[in-house]
Amino acid sequence: MGRNHDAPESRMRSPWGVLALVMLTGIALIRNGVDVSLGPPQPASAAALGRPDPAAAATHTIPIVKPMPYAPMSRVRIPAIKVDTPVVDVGLDAEGWIEAPPPRDPNLAGWYQNGVAPGQRGTSVVVGHVDNQAGPAVFFALGSLEKGQHIEVSRFDDRTAVFEIYGVEVFAKNDFPGARVYGDTGHAELRVITCGGGYSKAGGYDGNVVVFARLIEAR
Repeated sequence: MGRNHDAPESRMRSPWGVLALVMLTGIALIRNGVDVSLGPPQPASAAALGRPDPAAAATHTIPIVKPMPYAPMSRVRIPAIKVDTPVVDVGLDAEGWIEAPPPRDPNLAGWYQNGVAPGQRGTSVVVGHVDNQAGPAVFFALGSLEKGQHIEVSRFDDRTAVFEIYGVEVFAKNDFPGARVYGDTGHAELRVITCGGGYSKAGGYDGNVVVFARLIEAR
């Protein structure tokens, strides 16, 4: 996760406020990506939410499951893109900004530990790099996911939260809908976020791929 060096100190109110500010201003998870011939896959139009309200988009297609109690996240699996990766807790750095997983490890995701735990009511957020200097990283194929596919989150209480994807979108950094992405829908939800859109060496990625998913099973 990058920093917004232009943000005034007075806007650093809370961890979720900082998270929304960082993503709203479109700071990519990494800025010095490596050139890959075709770049990372981008979301297909069929995977888009199709409505301005993600809660409305999921209401009639995904069963409502009772939220789980709090427990930290340990691992995330996305079978459709062959992701099975450990998760590290990420928080705020000394300057008050959200930390990203270390970019030198391409197979690592980060869960924002000061927010909602996966399976709890509310919106839990997982971030990861799309690439690093060596090549594709853990969420390189995130944009190829489709509605109906599953994300499995292992927790430190030895339980697993299973989420069903109901939307995959790419948002421009300069027009990131923070309230739409992070807002509480009244259910247990998950957002998985990485870089996306176009890429240039001067500016990095110009957008963020966001996967919207809702809890369908707690086991």
